[in-house]
Amino acid sequence: MELSTDLKGQTVQNRVREVGINPNHWYPVSWANDLKPEQVIPVVVWQQAIALYRDKQGHVHAMANACPHKGVELHKGKVKDSCLVCPYHGWEFSTDGKCASIPYLPAGQKLPAATARTYPTQERYGIVWVFPGDPALADSRPLPSVPEYDDPSCFIIPITGHFQAHFSICNENTMDVFHGFLHENLQGWYDPELLKLEDSADHVRARYRVYYKGWITKVLGLSNDGGVTTRIVDIHYQYPHYHSAMEGVSSLYLMRLPVGPAETRSFSMLFLRLPLPNWLINPIREPLMRFVRERFFMKFLMQDVEMMESEQRNYAQNSSRRYVEINPAIIALQRLVVRQYEQFMQQSSQSKSHLVQNDELTTPVSGPSLGYAVDN
Repeated sequence: MELSTDLKGQTVQNRVREVGINPNHWYPVSWANDLKPEQVIPVVVWQQAIALYRDKQGHVHAMANACPHKGVELHKGKVKDSCLVCPYHGWEFSTDGKCASIPYLPAGQKLPAATARTYPTQERYGIVWVFPGDPALADSRPLPSVPEYDDPSCFIIPITGHFQAHFSICNENTMDVFHGFLHENLQGWYDPELLKLEDSADHVRARYRVYYKGWITKVLGLSNDGGVTTRIVDIHYQYPHYHSAMEGVSSLYLMRLPVGPAETRSFSMLFLRLPLPNWLINPIREPLMRFVRERFFMKFLMQDVEMMESEQRNYAQNSSRRYVEINPAIIALQRLVVRQYEQFMQQSSQSKSHLVQNDELTTPVSGPSLGYAVDN
């Protein structure tokens, strides 16, 4: 649905700073090359602690980071073939989470029914993904499409972000092209205009016109003399991830990982079409990537981090303070984040109610109540 692009004051709904995620989506948890064979690392997806490991054959697995025996963190253990071994007593858990072996148990004795929760995983675009919601839905939820990933003419810059802020604050920063003022010392964009805005049940799409001038226009190939130039910027938030594109210059895929109520990470891939031939770029691709990322783009990111974390600190100090927003794209984004969470909570509640009803139907009339608690 197309929305008005008028800039007018609206009260920010602070509830957006309290909601959780809809877990029935794929979330990035690690760069693939940071997880070596037979290595285990801890990751967290919205307060769910997970032990992520790669087996000897190179396959990735994810398991709740708590041993079903004593609750010890499994990421402190080791990988044995395709199993994850607890560091405390050596209990081994297979890829389906079931206890596969206990080293001190007599031969032939039945293993206990100890099972750790496992999570569906995928490895794509150099990223390891985990599905923290209902495993039955994993196959029906696609990963974001990144067609530039396999395009040799695109220069890719991976960027990792870590923010001490709620994911809604981070999302708004990405959607908010009006904060170019923050980056003026880096010769960022200025005088943005919101041209078009639309939303649906699971996405918000905004189109802006932005202006650039100075040395940055030469670096990005926007102009030859550093004069004023304009570009169209399209930003598409397809819950829970982003894609933004600057007309003829760059394409950014920002994969969001909400860690907890005041912590967020991101795994981003910036694709540039540099005004240089591939034969010149290829021999220096890796050092050039690191140089451009650290000397240029990370400077922009760190300015954003400072603002997002400042916003989070003030919210934590006074969550009842009211704020005013004039960008309708931000308001649309907030509605979407809250709506996705409420939809998940409603579906979860209905599922629990269904389970209770089924259990009640199988309970003898003279027997005791099962006493299930249902969240509403």
